[in-house]
Amino acid sequence: MSERVPPTDAQQQISAYDRQLAEIDKLLGEARNYKAEARWYVWVVASGGTLAIVAFAKLFL
Repeated sequence: MSERVPPTDAQQQISAYDRQLAEIDKLLGEARNYKAEARWYVWVVASGGTLAIVAFAKLFL
């Protein structure tokens, strides 16, 4: 069996860099999802408000 050789400083730096890139990619993906959801949020709230006004008008008028 061969013994494990500890990674060199350069390998550790590359590994840390790869982890940072993966984390950045994950955060960008999450931000993209939030941005897509936020785009529709205004329309959902507006349609709910419109339905509430129509229901109120129909009930009392």
